[in-house]
Amino acid sequence: MNIKEFSKLARLSPYTLRYYEKIGLLQHVRRNSSGHRDYTNKDMQWVQFVTRLKDTGMPLAEIQEYATLRERGTSTVLARQTLLEQHKDNLKAHIELQQQHLAVLEDKINLYKANKVS
Repeated sequence: MNIKEFSKLARLSPYTLRYYEKIGLLQHVRRNSSGHRDYTNKDMQWVQFVTRLKDTGMPLAEIQEYATLRERGTSTVLARQTLLEQHKDNLKAHIELQQQHLAVLEDKINLYKANKVS
């Protein structure tokens, strides 16, 4: 599919897709006979995974590191797993902190509801 269709389905701008190509996150995008990008379902799966990593707060540099390891093949599976496990630990810590913040907000809201403003 062309970049317009792909960007709509991926919910990313064509600019972002070109940027991902430029920095090595999206590699080996096929080109049609006119030289235009011709994205595949495999490209979509990868972009969705990259988007998921971004949504979980993984820094772009770490996503690039993961992409580089992925490009090197199966010999890097353990390194990729380690990178994802580290991110999982970071994400869990972030979620725990956000839950603590949420609890404080809920306590404050309950104080207001009980008219015990302080």
